[in-house]
Amino acid sequence: MTTSTVEYIRYRIPEDRSAEFLAAYTKAAAQLAAAPQCVDYELSRCEEDFEHYVLRITWTSTEDHLEGFRKSELFEDFLAEIRPYVAHIEEMRHYKPTTVRGAGASVPTLYAWAGGTEAFTRLTEVFYDKVLRDDLLAPVFEGLAPEHAEHVALWLGEVFGGPSTYSETQGGHGHMVAKHMGRGITEPQRRRWVNLLQDAADEAGLPTDAEFRSAFVAYAEWGTRLAVYFSSPDATPPAEQPVPRWGWGSAPPYRP
Repeated sequence: MTTSTVEYIRYRIPEDRSAEFLAAYTKAAAQLAAAPQCVDYELSRCEEDFEHYVLRITWTSTEDHLEGFRKSELFEDFLAEIRPYVAHIEEMRHYKPTTVRGAGASVPTLYAWAGGTEAFTRLTEVFYDKVLRDDLLAPVFEGLAPEHAEHVALWLGEVFGGPSTYSETQGGHGHMVAKHMGRGITEPQRRRWVNLLQDAADEAGLPTDAEFRSAFVAYAEWGTRLAVYFSSPDATPPAEQPVPRWGWGSAPPYRP
C-alpha cells in the first residue's frame, strides 16, 4: 500500500467571492507545485451547490506535510494567498488510501486495446521465432522451454491489465525475476530484445497508434533494464512484489 497521505480541505465560499477565491488558489498552487512534499493537487467545485469546494492534496506523508511543507518558506507564500478564506474551511483532514481502489472501464486497459490474450500469444510466438534466429540473443535463450513463449504472453497480458493468470500459475514477479538471475545480459542484448519486440508487434498486428506504442515501448525499456540489473553477478533478488500493472501514462488512447 502506498505511504502517501491525502489531505481534503472543504470550503464554503459565498458565490460572489468565487472568482477571487479561484484567482487566489491559482496563485497559491504555484507553491504546491514547487513543494517536494506534494505529489499532486486538485481543486473541485460542487455541481449541485456552487458555494462548496474541495481541495485535494496528495502529500508524500503526513509528516512531510506538517513538518516539511508547513515549516517552509513555500507555505508562508501559500498561506498569504489563501489566508482570507481560512475562515470558510469546514473540514481539513488527512486520509490514508485503503486497498479498495481500481479503475473503471471508461479507459480500456492496454491489454484490451491490444486485442487480449490472442494478441499477446501472437506477439510472443513471432518474437521468440526471431530471438532464436538472432545471433546476439540466441545464446541467452539456449535450451528455451517449449512453453516459454506462452508464459511470457501470460506475463505481458497481466502487466498490461489482463487477467492475473501468470501470478496464479507461475508465481508472480519473483518468479520472473528469478529467470534472469546470473544470466549476465548485456546492454547490446537488451537493446536488440527491445528492437525485436517492436518488430514482432508490427508483424503480430498489435495496434500502431502512438499512444499504445509509447506505453508498450516504455514497459519494454523499463522491464529490460531491470532484467539487465538482476542478471548481473552482484544483483540482490527483490522482496516479493506483485506483477507490475502498466497503464497509458501521459497519453490515454486517442479517440477522434
